[in-house]
Amino acid sequence: MRILHTSDWHVGKVLKGKNRTEEHIRVLAQVVDIARAERPDLVIVAGDLYDTAAPTAEATRLVTRALSALRKTGARVVAIGGNHDNGAALDALRPWADAAGIELRGSYPKGDLNDLLIEGTTEGGERWRLVALPFLSQRYAIRAAEMYELTAAEANQTYADLMARLIAKISAPFDEPGVVNLLTAHLTIVGATTGGGEREAHTIMGYAVPATVFPPNAHYVALGHLHRTQSVISPCPTRYSGSPLAVDFGEEENVCSVAIVDVSAEKAAHVRDVPVTSALTLRTVRGTLEQLATVNLPDAWLRVLVREAPRPGLREDVQELLPNALEVRIDPDMLPKSSGARSAERAGRSPRELFGDYLDSRGNAEEGVRELFDQLYDEVSSNK
Repeated sequence: MRILHTSDWHVGKVLKGKNRTEEHIRVLAQVVDIARAERPDLVIVAGDLYDTAAPTAEATRLVTRALSALRKTGARVVAIGGNHDNGAALDALRPWADAAGIELRGSYPKGDLNDLLIEGTTEGGERWRLVALPFLSQRYAIRAAEMYELTAAEANQTYADLMARLIAKISAPFDEPGVVNLLTAHLTIVGATTGGGEREAHTIMGYAVPATVFPPNAHYVALGHLHRTQSVISPCPTRYSGSPLAVDFGEEENVCSVAIVDVSAEKAAHVRDVPVTSALTLRTVRGTLEQLATVNLPDAWLRVLVREAPRPGLREDVQELLPNALEVRIDPDMLPKSSGARSAERAGRSPRELFGDYLDSRGNAEEGVRELFDQLYDEVSSNK
């Protein structure tokens, strides 16, 4: 059977104030085109369909249309909730999804555990079985453990231990021969490389699990959460598909793609990446205004590190030269080294002195700035 594995769409993403809806439309249209060309039996979207737990109507419309278009290619479609998604809101879409032939699993069920086990048969008659695990917040892990009747001792184990026990429990049917065993999850694996734009609170070691949590009789594990395409050393073939577009500037070196997986019950998974090139690239450039005037990157969003002393109007001068500059900062190499001793002496100092320290730390010697601060401070103080 053939699988198209994608994740971390982050629809609704606003990058430094720039709405990226048009890019997402092009990116998801290209993902659908890839599905039409590759004709997968199954499409897996491994979480973070949205960038926020409260997506706009426009973002919801874009995601539901993309899922519907993928289903119309003839593939079964399974999508799970990620840490950016509102799991309950995704589950609320399940009546629509069920009618459209799409499997949505936004959060862990309160009832039948088998709801996370999805089965199917390809047109060629090959049976497959998929364990679909949405993101599980550490806060709710114990609650989930109680749902599945784990003992108190089991519930007191670490997050990684708990995930291992849940996976073992749900994947117990993998023992049946002649069936392609699949698993999808939205989590961090120990030793994997972050892409640069993930939510840090959900990628720290408290949320990381070892790859040994996956059953060795799984034929393929489709992961989401980390935005960089990569395979993970594991008891079974395990891969992050990565995001189909660079979500933030920390991901500018990532190669955006979807994974095409050919696998059977008797043959090892073969994975190849198909590039997704519809979004603008992200680039960091640095230099003086004279050097920046020579930059020619019209098809990229830019982070600019300016090698000039701070002054009012510098940002505007840069953006006049580079209209695609979304972030403009002074190159850290141009800033004076801060004095740790002086920073520690804040207690008891006046706002004027503290503001003066700030200007010194930024190398700002603009005439009249300190006097203007004094004037504003006096006005505010007199109105108290």
